[in-house]
Amino acid sequence: MANDNYNNSRRYGNPRDNQQKLLDSEGRIAPRDLEVEEAVLGALMLEKDAYTTVCDLLRPECFYEPAHQKIFTAVQQLGASQQPIDMLTVTEKLRANGDLEAVGGPVRISELTSRVMSGAHVDFHARIVAQKFLARELISFASQIEAKAYDSANDVDDLMQEAEGRLFEISQRNVKKDVTAIDPVINQALTQIEAAMNRASGLSGLETGFHELDKLTSGWQNSDLIIIAARPAMGKTAFVLSMAKNMSVNLNTPVAIFSLEMSNLQLVNRLISNVCELPGEIIKSGKLSPADWDKLMAGVKNLYGAPLYIDDTPSLSIFELRTKARRLVREHDVKILIIDYLQLMNASGMKFGSREQEVSMISRSLKHLAKELNIPIIALSQLNRSVENRGDGQSKRPQLSDLRESGAIEQDADIVCFIHRPEYYLHSGEDAEGRDIRGLAQFIVAKHRSGKVDDVDMRFVSQFARFQNWDENRIATQEVVGSKLNGGGSVGGAEDPFSAAPPVGGSADISSDGMGGVPF
Repeated sequence: MANDNYNNSRRYGNPRDNQQKLLDSEGRIAPRDLEVEEAVLGALMLEKDAYTTVCDLLRPECFYEPAHQKIFTAVQQLGASQQPIDMLTVTEKLRANGDLEAVGGPVRISELTSRVMSGAHVDFHARIVAQKFLARELISFASQIEAKAYDSANDVDDLMQEAEGRLFEISQRNVKKDVTAIDPVINQALTQIEAAMNRASGLSGLETGFHELDKLTSGWQNSDLIIIAARPAMGKTAFVLSMAKNMSVNLNTPVAIFSLEMSNLQLVNRLISNVCELPGEIIKSGKLSPADWDKLMAGVKNLYGAPLYIDDTPSLSIFELRTKARRLVREHDVKILIIDYLQLMNASGMKFGSREQEVSMISRSLKHLAKELNIPIIALSQLNRSVENRGDGQSKRPQLSDLRESGAIEQDADIVCFIHRPEYYLHSGEDAEGRDIRGLAQFIVAKHRSGKVDDVDMRFVSQFARFQNWDENRIATQEVVGSKLNGGGSVGGAEDPFSAAPPVGGSADISSDGMGGVPF
């Protein structure tokens, strides 16, 4: 009997000390199953393929008993170096690590292998060990948050951010998705193709209202992360607002916009300018003529009841976004999320060595969220200043390397697009080849994981901060864009601003009179 007590003490330490370790402040025992842990370790040393079955489920810290952690570490090292895993090799690895005596010596390793007959159920047993570990992690996490919540020195909002970040870390480390057989995926693909075939538009994704862009992408596809990047003043916000208006007002597609830069009132004012075709400065100043007021009322009627949802929370964290996005999809059946813009987001509650690592984590999380919700997510992004430092206007065309703060953005994104307005850089209504570029906005698809890359020409109407199809209302748009940007005839006058050639090389007027509606 005394010998048995000695062996138990050697295996698990002093029983009284160990019992104290197992208990929490309320006398409850932490989740663990030492017998199952022993069964897993024994099976790993009996079956040569057992380690490949559990290697993605278990880590050394998943085992509660410290001796078991050391043994699994030795098994893990053998597996990583593709060496045989059995009682002898594990014993030698533990000896090399200096842990053999700490785990109970060769006798203890022999005992583990004698406790199981085969490794047939090692996968099931490993999942039990992993679940017990996850339960302990959650208990530890909840205890720490509880202790901080009692401390009045801690800000509650900061604590919530930390709690969301820690919980997200735990879930990311422990949640694994099983593989899927190809047959159901083929059936899903055929169903999607058939649905696209039966649509009048012929698109498999969400229609944007920009016809040439829809042809190129076949609509924004579910689970895609789309990055739309540009330098300030190119019209990123104007583009997504124009697209959101097309989708929610014209096509009745539920859209959610997370605006970290502008308030919801500012966004709606710009949307009103877009829809009612009234200059932004007139709306802000309130200097509307009776005709303008009638135009405003007629246009606003189209906005009422549109399935468009705006959240203007500043410095939004990825964890807040995840929570709000799930609610929007569940309660309002939102089909697409728009984030303006990515670099203003944060990952509060998590620690990073640099801002680049934080942005990488945010872009990766956005891609995961798009897959989880099975909807497209559009994130606007800034470009770095290297665009401005390049030579003449023709070389100002953005490229993938210009994405700001993280190369992970282009890696995580399914589609990367740029907005480029040559007129802004050339300060002229014509390019070097004499082509008319007044109002031209090039929507550059620089990366397209599921299709080709190309440029789509659109028309930018600065007065209304609106993007539209290149050939849409061309005559009316010419009258609006013409002299305002290039010193031609007066807007609305009898003179056709396009009848005379614009002054090549002349300076474009980008003052508040001509470009007051240009968004950033």
